[in-house]
Amino acid sequence: MPHLTASADARRIAGGEQLGFGVPGYAHPLLAPAEWAELARPGTPLHWAVLNIANGPGSRPDPHCLEVAGRLRNARERALHGEAPDDTVRASGGRLLGHLDLAHGERPFDELIADARSFIDWYRIGGFYLARCPADRARLPAVRRLTGTLHALLAESDSADGGGRLVLGHGTHPHPGYAEAADQLVTFQGPWTDYRWSQVAEWTADYPPERFAHFVHGVPRTHLEEAMRVARWQGAGTIFFTDRNDRDGRSGQSDPFAALPSYWDEIVSRIGPGISE
Repeated sequence: MPHLTASADARRIAGGEQLGFGVPGYAHPLLAPAEWAELARPGTPLHWAVLNIANGPGSRPDPHCLEVAGRLRNARERALHGEAPDDTVRASGGRLLGHLDLAHGERPFDELIADARSFIDWYRIGGFYLARCPADRARLPAVRRLTGTLHALLAESDSADGGGRLVLGHGTHPHPGYAEAADQLVTFQGPWTDYRWSQVAEWTADYPPERFAHFVHGVPRTHLEEAMRVARWQGAGTIFFTDRNDRDGRSGQSDPFAALPSYWDEIVSRIGPGISE
Protein backbone atom coordinates (compact mmCIF):
# COMPACT_ATOMS: atom_id res chain seq x y z
CA MET A 1 0.00 0.00 0.00
CA PRO A 2 1.41 3.43 -0.90
CA HIS A 3 2.31 5.78 1.93
CA LEU A 4 3.34 9.37 2.36
CA THR A 5 4.56 11.57 5.16
CA ALA A 6 2.30 14.55 4.51
CA SER A 7 -0.18 15.81 1.97
CA ALA A 8 0.05 19.14 0.18
CA ASP A 9 -2.03 20.87 2.84
CA ALA A 10 0.06 19.38 5.68
CA ARG A 11 -2.56 16.75 6.41
CA ARG A 12 -5.29 19.41 6.83
CA ILE A 13 -5.00 19.56 10.60
CA ALA A 14 -1.43 20.58 11.33
CA GLY A 15 -2.51 24.15 11.95
CA GLY A 16 -4.59 23.35 15.00
CA GLU A 17 -8.01 21.90 14.17
CA GLN A 18 -9.61 20.48 17.32
CA LEU A 19 -8.69 17.00 18.50
CA GLY A 20 -10.97 15.00 20.76
CA PHE A 21 -11.00 11.72 22.67
CA GLY A 22 -12.30 8.34 21.61
CA VAL A 23 -12.22 5.83 24.46
CA PRO A 24 -11.93 2.26 23.13
CA GLY A 25 -13.33 0.74 26.31
CA TYR A 26 -12.76 1.39 30.00
CA ALA A 27 -13.06 -1.42 32.52
CA HIS A 28 -16.40 -2.15 34.19
CA PRO A 29 -17.67 0.86 36.19
CA LEU A 30 -17.09 -1.01 39.47
CA LEU A 31 -13.41 -1.38 38.55
CA ALA A 32 -12.99 2.02 36.90
CA PRO A 33 -15.35 4.49 38.60
CA ALA A 34 -12.98 7.45 38.20
CA GLU A 35 -12.57 6.79 34.48
CA TRP A 36 -16.30 6.81 33.78
CA ALA A 37 -16.87 9.85 36.00
CA GLU A 38 -14.22 11.82 34.08
CA LEU A 39 -16.03 11.28 30.78
CA ALA A 40 -19.10 13.13 32.06
CA ARG A 41 -17.12 16.03 33.51
CA PRO A 42 -18.04 19.33 31.82
CA GLY A 43 -15.47 20.41 29.26
CA THR A 44 -13.97 16.99 28.57
CA PRO A 45 -13.40 16.92 24.79
CA LEU A 46 -15.05 13.54 24.32
CA HIS A 47 -16.11 12.37 20.87
CA TRP A 48 -17.24 8.92 21.99
CA ALA A 49 -16.65 6.14 24.52
CA VAL A 50 -17.22 2.40 24.14
CA LEU A 51 -19.34 0.34 26.54
CA ASN A 52 -18.23 -3.30 26.72
CA ILE A 53 -19.78 -5.50 29.39
CA ALA A 54 -18.79 -9.05 28.40
CA ASN A 55 -17.25 -8.66 24.95
CA GLY A 56 -20.63 -7.24 24.03
CA PRO A 57 -23.83 -6.28 25.89
CA GLY A 58 -23.85 -9.23 28.28
CA SER A 59 -26.81 -11.50 28.98
CA ARG A 60 -28.92 -8.95 30.88
CA PRO A 61 -28.87 -5.23 31.70
CA ASP A 62 -26.13 -4.31 34.17
CA PRO A 63 -27.31 -1.66 36.68
CA HIS A 64 -23.85 -0.09 36.99
CA CYS A 65 -23.53 0.23 33.22
CA LEU A 66 -27.06 1.62 33.01
CA GLU A 67 -25.99 4.34 35.44
CA VAL A 68 -22.90 5.42 33.50
CA ALA A 69 -24.84 5.29 30.23
CA GLY A 70 -27.42 7.65 31.71
CA ARG A 71 -24.74 10.04 32.98
CA LEU A 72 -23.11 10.25 29.56
CA ARG A 73 -26.45 10.84 27.82
CA ASN A 74 -27.24 13.63 30.29
CA ALA A 75 -23.80 15.21 29.79
CA ARG A 76 -24.32 15.17 26.03
CA GLU A 77 -27.75 16.74 26.37
CA ARG A 78 -26.35 19.52 28.58
CA ALA A 79 -23.62 20.23 26.05
CA LEU A 80 -26.01 20.24 23.11
CA HIS A 81 -28.91 22.12 24.62
CA GLY A 82 -27.94 23.50 27.99
CA GLU A 83 -25.07 25.10 29.79
CA ALA A 84 -22.39 25.08 27.06
CA PRO A 85 -24.01 25.59 23.65
CA ASP A 86 -20.84 27.15 22.18
CA ASP A 87 -18.61 24.26 23.21
CA THR A 88 -18.35 22.71 19.76
CA VAL A 89 -16.16 19.80 20.85
CA ARG A 90 -18.56 18.59 23.50
CA ALA A 91 -21.57 19.36 21.32
CA SER A 92 -20.20 17.31 18.44
CA GLY A 93 -19.51 14.19 20.49
CA GLY A 94 -19.95 12.50 23.82
CA ARG A 95 -21.72 9.48 22.34
CA LEU A 96 -21.76 6.08 24.03
CA LEU A 97 -21.01 3.28 21.56
CA GLY A 98 -21.80 -0.40 22.02
CA HIS A 99 -18.91 -2.85 21.55
CA LEU A 100 -19.47 -5.43 18.80
CA ASP A 101 -16.65 -7.93 18.28
CA LEU A 102 -16.43 -8.92 14.60
CA ALA A 103 -13.61 -11.41 15.31
CA HIS A 104 -11.94 -10.38 12.03
CA GLY A 105 -15.10 -11.27 10.11
CA GLU A 106 -15.72 -14.68 11.70
CA ARG A 107 -18.80 -13.88 13.84
CA PRO A 108 -22.20 -14.67 12.32
CA PHE A 109 -24.29 -11.73 11.14
CA ASP A 110 -27.33 -12.77 13.23
CA GLU A 111 -25.27 -12.86 16.45
CA LEU A 112 -23.97 -9.35 15.84
CA ILE A 113 -27.44 -7.98 15.15
CA ALA A 114 -28.80 -9.64 18.29
CA ASP A 115 -26.05 -7.97 20.36
CA ALA A 116 -26.77 -4.66 18.66
CA ARG A 117 -30.47 -4.86 19.53
CA SER A 118 -29.63 -5.60 23.17
CA PHE A 119 -27.33 -2.56 23.35
CA ILE A 120 -30.04 -0.32 21.90
CA ASP A 121 -32.87 -1.72 24.04
CA TRP A 122 -30.97 -1.79 27.33
CA TYR A 123 -28.50 1.08 27.18
CA ARG A 124 -29.91 3.41 24.50
CA ILE A 125 -26.46 3.72 22.95
CA GLY A 126 -25.70 6.28 20.26
CA GLY A 127 -23.74 4.04 17.90
CA PHE A 128 -21.41 1.06 17.69
CA TYR A 129 -17.70 0.30 17.83
CA LEU A 130 -16.91 -2.68 15.59
CA ALA A 131 -13.86 -4.21 17.26
CA ARG A 132 -11.47 -6.49 15.36
CA CYS A 133 -12.99 -5.34 12.11
CA PRO A 134 -11.43 -7.00 9.05
CA ALA A 135 -9.38 -4.79 6.77
CA ASP A 136 -9.14 -6.79 3.55
CA ARG A 137 -11.12 -6.21 0.38
CA ALA A 138 -12.68 -9.69 0.38
CA ARG A 139 -14.67 -9.07 3.57
CA LEU A 140 -15.76 -5.55 2.66
CA PRO A 141 -19.22 -6.57 1.28
CA ALA A 142 -20.06 -8.38 4.55
CA VAL A 143 -19.01 -5.37 6.62
CA ARG A 144 -21.06 -3.07 4.40
CA ARG A 145 -24.10 -5.28 4.88
CA LEU A 146 -23.59 -5.17 8.65
CA THR A 147 -23.06 -1.41 8.88
CA GLY A 148 -26.07 -0.77 6.65
CA THR A 149 -28.25 -2.82 8.99
CA LEU A 150 -26.79 -1.11 12.08
CA HIS A 151 -27.47 2.32 10.61
CA ALA A 152 -31.08 1.27 10.02
CA LEU A 153 -31.44 0.03 13.62
CA LEU A 154 -29.98 3.26 14.98
CA ALA A 155 -32.26 5.35 12.76
CA GLU A 156 -35.25 3.59 14.32
CA SER A 157 -33.98 4.22 17.84
CA ASP A 158 -35.02 7.35 19.74
CA SER A 159 -31.64 7.45 21.55
CA ALA A 160 -29.34 7.83 18.52
CA ASP A 161 -29.66 11.50 17.60
CA GLY A 162 -28.36 12.27 14.16
CA GLY A 163 -28.69 8.62 13.12
CA GLY A 164 -25.94 7.30 15.40
CA ARG A 165 -22.24 6.75 14.77
CA LEU A 166 -20.34 3.71 13.54
CA VAL A 167 -16.62 3.29 14.15
CA LEU A 168 -14.61 0.47 12.57
CA GLY A 169 -11.84 -0.77 14.85
CA HIS A 170 -9.32 -2.01 12.31
CA GLY A 171 -6.22 -0.81 14.16
CA THR A 172 -4.45 -0.49 10.82
CA HIS A 173 -5.09 1.05 7.41
CA PRO A 174 -7.78 -1.03 5.70
CA HIS A 175 -8.75 -1.25 2.06
CA PRO A 176 -9.97 2.27 1.12
CA GLY A 177 -13.48 0.96 0.41
CA TYR A 178 -14.09 0.72 4.16
CA ALA A 179 -14.10 4.51 4.38
CA GLU A 180 -17.57 4.49 2.81
CA ALA A 181 -18.89 1.80 5.17
CA ALA A 182 -18.85 3.79 8.43
CA ASP A 183 -18.41 7.21 9.99
CA GLN A 184 -14.89 6.70 11.32
CA LEU A 185 -12.01 4.24 11.00
CA VAL A 186 -9.37 3.41 13.62
CA THR A 187 -6.28 3.30 11.42
CA PHE A 188 -3.69 2.91 14.19
CA GLN A 189 -3.77 0.98 17.47
CA GLY A 190 -0.50 0.04 19.08
CA PRO A 191 2.59 1.18 20.98
CA TRP A 192 4.28 4.57 20.84
CA THR A 193 7.50 2.94 19.65
CA ASP A 194 5.68 2.08 16.40
CA TYR A 195 3.48 5.17 16.19
CA ARG A 196 6.22 7.77 16.28
CA TRP A 197 7.72 6.32 13.07
CA SER A 198 4.45 5.34 11.41
CA GLN A 199 3.27 6.51 8.01
CA VAL A 200 -0.21 7.16 6.71
CA ALA A 201 -1.91 5.53 3.73
CA GLU A 202 -2.08 7.86 0.76
CA TRP A 203 -5.83 7.45 0.19
CA THR A 204 -6.66 8.96 3.60
CA ALA A 205 -5.73 12.42 2.24
CA ASP A 206 -9.10 12.45 0.45
CA TYR A 207 -10.99 12.52 3.78
CA PRO A 208 -11.25 15.02 6.67
CA PRO A 209 -9.68 14.31 10.10
CA GLU A 210 -13.01 13.40 11.74
CA ARG A 211 -12.97 10.20 9.69
CA PHE A 212 -9.91 8.73 11.48
CA ALA A 213 -8.90 7.74 15.02
CA HIS A 214 -5.57 6.69 16.56
CA PHE A 215 -5.08 4.76 19.83
CA VAL A 216 -1.54 4.71 21.21
CA HIS A 217 -0.23 3.16 24.43
CA GLY A 218 3.14 3.56 26.11
CA VAL A 219 3.35 7.30 25.30
CA PRO A 220 5.67 8.96 27.87
CA ARG A 221 4.52 12.26 29.33
CA THR A 222 7.56 13.92 27.79
CA HIS A 223 6.39 12.87 24.31
CA LEU A 224 2.75 14.00 24.51
CA GLU A 225 3.40 17.06 22.37
CA GLU A 226 5.17 14.96 19.75
CA ALA A 227 2.36 12.38 19.74
CA MET A 228 -0.26 15.07 19.13
CA ARG A 229 1.84 16.47 16.28
CA VAL A 230 1.96 13.01 14.69
CA ALA A 231 -1.84 12.67 14.99
CA ARG A 232 -2.43 16.06 13.40
CA TRP A 233 0.18 15.49 10.70
CA GLN A 234 -1.42 12.18 9.78
CA GLY A 235 -4.92 13.64 9.73
CA ALA A 236 -6.53 11.96 12.76
CA GLY A 237 -9.26 13.92 14.53
CA THR A 238 -9.91 11.47 17.39
CA ILE A 239 -7.20 10.08 19.70
CA PHE A 240 -6.56 8.20 22.90
CA PHE A 241 -3.00 8.34 24.25
CA THR A 242 -1.87 6.64 27.44
CA ASP A 243 1.42 5.98 29.21
CA ARG A 244 0.15 2.54 30.24
CA ASN A 245 1.36 -0.61 28.53
CA ASP A 246 0.15 -4.18 28.11
CA ARG A 247 -0.03 -5.97 31.47
CA ASP A 248 0.58 -2.73 33.30
CA GLY A 249 0.97 -3.56 36.98
CA ARG A 250 -0.15 -0.11 38.08
CA SER A 251 -3.71 -0.65 36.86
CA GLY A 252 -4.01 -4.43 37.17
CA GLN A 253 -5.37 -4.48 33.63
CA SER A 254 -3.92 -6.30 30.63
CA ASP A 255 -5.64 -3.76 28.35
CA PRO A 256 -3.64 -0.51 28.43
CA PHE A 257 -6.73 1.47 27.40
CA ALA A 258 -8.92 0.19 30.28
CA ALA A 259 -7.74 2.86 32.75
CA LEU A 260 -6.89 6.55 32.78
CA PRO A 261 -3.37 7.59 31.77
CA SER A 262 -1.43 9.12 34.63
CA TYR A 263 -1.39 12.45 32.75
CA TRP A 264 -5.14 12.60 32.06
CA ASP A 265 -5.61 16.13 33.44
CA GLU A 266 -2.67 17.40 31.41
CA ILE A 267 -3.85 15.95 28.11
CA VAL A 268 -7.40 17.21 28.72
CA SER A 269 -6.05 20.70 29.29
CA ARG A 270 -3.90 20.49 26.13
CA ILE A 271 -6.81 19.39 23.95
CA GLY A 272 -9.62 21.06 25.87
CA PRO A 273 -12.45 23.19 24.43
CA GLY A 274 -11.35 26.26 22.55
CA ILE A 275 -7.67 25.36 22.65
CA SER A 276 -5.73 24.99 19.43
CA GLU A 277 -2.06 24.22 19.26
